[in-house]
Amino acid sequence: MTQEAATHLVLIPSYNTGAAVLATVAEARRAWTPVWVVVDGSTDGSGEALQRLAAGDPGLRVLIRARNGGKGAAVLEGLRAAAAEGFTHALTMDADGQHPAAMIAAFMALSRAHPEAMILGVPVFDQSAPRLRVAGRRVSNGLVHLETLWGGIEDSLFGFRVYPIAALRAVMESGRSMRRFDFDPEAAVRLSWRGVPIIARPVPVRYFRREEGGVSHFRYLRDNALLAWMHLRLLSGLVPRLPRLALRRLRSSRR
Repeated sequence: MTQEAATHLVLIPSYNTGAAVLATVAEARRAWTPVWVVVDGSTDGSGEALQRLAAGDPGLRVLIRARNGGKGAAVLEGLRAAAAEGFTHALTMDADGQHPAAMIAAFMALSRAHPEAMILGVPVFDQSAPRLRVAGRRVSNGLVHLETLWGGIEDSLFGFRVYPIAALRAVMESGRSMRRFDFDPEAAVRLSWRGVPIIARPVPVRYFRREEGGVSHFRYLRDNALLAWMHLRLLSGLVPRLPRLALRRLRSSRR
């Protein structure tokens, strides 16, 4: 049964994901109303296909960006439009089918019970996960643990999350970063620095091979360089925050 709320929406950024985004949207719509898709300068015809789908579905909205700006840029455009219509929380999920729409309602329920928190998915990988990608996550996760003084971000890169829109917009609009592949880890770290509580829940994830319709725009050199620069920024930003974060962790451990 499709569930809905006047405050919470599903937000799906998409770039050249072809037929995969149509299947993802169909599954998301069976689970939740409304679902918004931000087409980030796609050139594969998926934007037009989504618009045709939305023409017959009032629970689906499609935003079209003329140029590709990256995942974070697409999410930010969606957040601004959602806030203008009174939404307070957004569940982000990937367009390529890796994230299970069956978990949407449970994450939304947690968010509605704890509206001050961000609800972070923790991936449970199966044998389809590329070993190199999984190993790389461990490095990023270790750095994020350090940057937040082990603040509860169990996985820094997993994009199945519910964010408070106002808090996320504030951290994104305070600078020019978090626009591309650096969005997920940096957003979580900076929200943690601001004291946004974290609730983490396991989520099964599947990687699809290309012959199965899998789509990936991750580029090992380009995106790992972007992540390395992001972590350097965050580690330098940690230094002036150390006393406050250490005090917060001390108080939390005494509860």
